[in-house]
Amino acid sequence: MNAVTPFSQRRLYPLIGALLALLCSTPVLALDISDEQLRQFQNLPRAQQQALAQQQGVDLDELTSRAERQQDQRPEDIQVVETDSSASARDTDRASGELRPFGYDLFSGRPSTFAPVTEIPIPSAYIIGPGDVIQVQLYGNRNDRLELPVTRDGTVQLPESGPVAVTGMAFEEVREQLSRQLRNTYMGTEVSISIGALRSMRVFILGEAKNPGSYTVSSLSTMTNALLVSGGIETSGSLRNVQLKRDGNVVATLDLYDLLLSGDTSNDQRLQPGDTLFIPPVGPTVAVDGEVRRPAIYELRTESTLADMITMAGGYTRDAAPAHSQLERVADRRSRGLESIDLTASEHHNRTVREGDTLTVQSLNAITDGFVELRGEARRPGKREWRDGMTLSDILSERRQDLTERADLNYGLVVRERNPEGELEILQFSPAHLFQHPGGDQDLALQERDQILLFSSHGADEPRRDLLEELLTQLDLQASPEQPVPAVTIGGAVRHPGRYPIARNTSAQDLITAAGGLRDSALMLEAEIVRSAVNDRGEATTELLSFTLFPGPDNPARDITLQSYDRLLIKSVPGFAQRETVTLEGEVRFPGEYSIRLGDTLEDLLERAGGLTERAFPEGAVFSRERLRRLEQERMNMAEQRLRRDLLGMQLGAGDDASPQDLAMLQNLLQ
Repeated sequence: MNAVTPFSQRRLYPLIGALLALLCSTPVLALDISDEQLRQFQNLPRAQQQALAQQQGVDLDELTSRAERQQDQRPEDIQVVETDSSASARDTDRASGELRPFGYDLFSGRPSTFAPVTEIPIPSAYIIGPGDVIQVQLYGNRNDRLELPVTRDGTVQLPESGPVAVTGMAFEEVREQLSRQLRNTYMGTEVSISIGALRSMRVFILGEAKNPGSYTVSSLSTMTNALLVSGGIETSGSLRNVQLKRDGNVVATLDLYDLLLSGDTSNDQRLQPGDTLFIPPVGPTVAVDGEVRRPAIYELRTESTLADMITMAGGYTRDAAPAHSQLERVADRRSRGLESIDLTASEHHNRTVREGDTLTVQSLNAITDGFVELRGEARRPGKREWRDGMTLSDILSERRQDLTERADLNYGLVVRERNPEGELEILQFSPAHLFQHPGGDQDLALQERDQILLFSSHGADEPRRDLLEELLTQLDLQASPEQPVPAVTIGGAVRHPGRYPIARNTSAQDLITAAGGLRDSALMLEAEIVRSAVNDRGEATTELLSFTLFPGPDNPARDITLQSYDRLLIKSVPGFAQRETVTLEGEVRFPGEYSIRLGDTLEDLLERAGGLTERAFPEGAVFSRERLRRLEQERMNMAEQRLRRDLLGMQLGAGDDASPQDLAMLQNLLQ
């Protein structure tokens, strides 16, 4: 404890004495003294504490034990380092794919306080020096508590024994020496020795540090503690060769990769006053990119292999393809060369790396082998394991379990790559037929990497359009004069008109099914296909095919095989479900809304309405038609504009000679 000045003693003595006087009548209430008052009492010399306690009748041992419990309580955590605002910038760099040097983020914060961290156990090898305070607790024949500061000459003053040299000795040695001497001085007394306040010391951090200079740190500080307080290391500095110098000699080196990669702190030496941490420039570096867990730039310390680089980078990710890696190397500082290597082979895996090497681990293909994919209106879309002999019924076995409520039960596609070049083949099937007849002609055999497309029954839905447009785009890209795009167009009285891909033997009936079927307004007597072709002279020709749409197995649409660029038109029945109505009101027997036929007259309509009533006035009948009403309104608007122009011209042209009666007449007429 720091000694209290005589002036402070004179101010505190009456205050504490008055406080103890209040408590002397009820000694058990002595524990109600506040912590601040207790600390003021503890700042007094031991002799004055005893005199005050004896004078006021207060139990000194009780106050002392409370002070010790208060001191033993863990202090509030001190935030030594604040997070650096550049962390967001580092995250941005990582997201953008830019490689950063590994490990420097450990010191990316900035110190917010230089308060030494003292709430940790004191190691037995701790070296005692000037500024430390040794606490001695005596109990037995003598009960006392001593605070022994280590003076500048390296000694502590023992009562009744004199000075004892302790500087440069380990704490365990000091404990044994003082315990032995105090037991000899006070017979029948046991001794407990601990460290109280710790000294501070000055060290130097030089070289490639972010903030080189002189720093005051706790006597318990290690090399990493000092680096953290100083703000860390520049990216131009070495993380693998941090040197601890004492009296001009290198006494230890610290490889921070041991701490970062394996948590090893065995080489993190404790500092002594006057030590220097020197950070030399960074050594040889290599880069690891691609499908590894920690893509970064790494510093080499000794001769390393490609396997060591992968280990430093945290190993491969799930999508890594080490057999297809690439090594970029600088040749004689003149040019860069790129080499494809197989890291699964031992001769490449154990290959020695050089400064400036960049290893890139490629990723697996987005589409791998051994699966089929379910897309669209499936309850569980995604990839499924493919097995030899698998069919559609192995993927789609029950409607409510496998399809959504809005799935089209009559139209589905299997998209297949038919050759290594990725050319697509289209197969059409009916999910409803598949559910009813598993193993039938609709139960197509699947090949690995097949895609099963299930469409919505609502033609305006974006998922249906997106699936079709994505497939048609792929087909358009692979089209050529020798292999025109396998797509046709259907329009007219179908539920989902548009452009559709076709399989090799798609019929007109298959296309009608794909388009959602016929509307009730479809004309069954005639449909037509417009077919484009190129003749022998290289000229485009057009062919028209007409056919009927009779339901059943003899439907001619089933016998017509479609070709690329065909346009199928399903005609509508003229005037189907069209209804024109007129409204009859007033003195007729049955007023209301009546449907009319082509050629009906007003007399026919009155006859259907039962004729006029007895109170009817035929000469006053009013006939209105929407077209006539609009025409009349247009003429009224034109007449209004003409009157406004005449009125304005009369006011401007006649001046004072204009008759007020004429102007009033025009105003009334305009209204």
